[in-house]
Amino acid sequence: MPEETTDEPDGPADTESTPEPAETVSSPDRVLPRWVVPGIVLFWTGFLLTFVARHVFHRLAGLLILLLVALFLALAIEPGVNKLAARGWRRGRATISILLGVLLAFLVFVVAIGTLVGTQIAELLSESNVYISDTVKFLNDTFGTQIEPQAVIDEVNDPDGRVQQFIQSQGDEAVRVSLAALGVIFQGLSVLLFTYYLVADGPRLRRVICSRLTPQRQARVLNAWELAITKTGGYLYSRALLALLSAFFHWVVFQSLGTQAPIALALWVGLVSQFLPVVGTYLAGILPVLVTFLDSPVKALIVIGFIVIYQQIENYFFAPRITARTMELHPAVAFGAALAGASLLGAVGAILALPAAAMAQALAGEAGRRYDVVDNHLTNIQPPKRSPGAAAHPSTQTDSPRTP
Repeated sequence: MPEETTDEPDGPADTESTPEPAETVSSPDRVLPRWVVPGIVLFWTGFLLTFVARHVFHRLAGLLILLLVALFLALAIEPGVNKLAARGWRRGRATISILLGVLLAFLVFVVAIGTLVGTQIAELLSESNVYISDTVKFLNDTFGTQIEPQAVIDEVNDPDGRVQQFIQSQGDEAVRVSLAALGVIFQGLSVLLFTYYLVADGPRLRRVICSRLTPQRQARVLNAWELAITKTGGYLYSRALLALLSAFFHWVVFQSLGTQAPIALALWVGLVSQFLPVVGTYLAGILPVLVTFLDSPVKALIVIGFIVIYQQIENYFFAPRITARTMELHPAVAFGAALAGASLLGAVGAILALPAAAMAQALAGEAGRRYDVVDNHLTNIQPPKRSPGAAAHPSTQTDSPRTP
């Protein structure tokens, strides 16, 4: 007989079935979101483009500055070119005529100032002992010092002294300045060339730009362009007229005092005082004061007094009348614009900041609507005229007592 087999448990461990390993829960494949790869590509593309743009900007920064100077010069001379073109002149010939006039005036100014500075340096070096003795005598008499003139002269003329070593160390500096001057001449010619094309071909350039715009946008662009030309050119012309007035009156004073090169000094004061805001007058006065001081300290004090007095006369009488038909910048705005321009572009930016601020002020003034200002004592520029015994307007009454 076949043996019956029985499945008997072999112990406690056999009573329970051994748990099978848990089945792995099937989860969907972890796929990156669709935007990750395009985002990475976009990020690195933007990074590379930013790097390239920064590199190109640094390489072309000089050219961009030249174009900016040419743009403002074009805005300044275009009113004159338009007037000549209205009289039958060809735009090219009118542009060349005005540019040559500006270039000639600039060259005369540079030659006059350069000749003055060179003459003064040569005279100072040839008669240094006399100037040192006079200066030391003035200091001793004025401030009670006990400086020995001969000791100062010996120190200056000592070949191993600090003064002579400093002079000898400037030999390489002269070469660098000469090379920089050649670079400035090349940049100036480039500015004139850009300015010529911007003005002579101005109508054609504006037609090309407007051909890409709708009629309404064309009207806005042309109105803004015309406003920029009118206000910027008018502002620069008013500054030039104020510079001529300043140069004339300073020339009269320098001529009467017997100052050397009075015309060159007067032109220097006139131009620098008008195209550098607020502090331009006082910076421009340093050169004539130094030149006059070498001749007579008393004359130098007279020059300082006249510069201060003339600045007040110009602010209250000349400037308001000349700029009434163009535009006057508030001194705080002009000074702040000059500081911002100098921080961005150096000396060129400080000069261009004034016409840029004038143009921005003109464009901002034409934008938006204007309303009548309510009558209030906070907005009254001048107190209203009242007849004796008349009651004051309620808006101008205050609680403080009035003086009769």
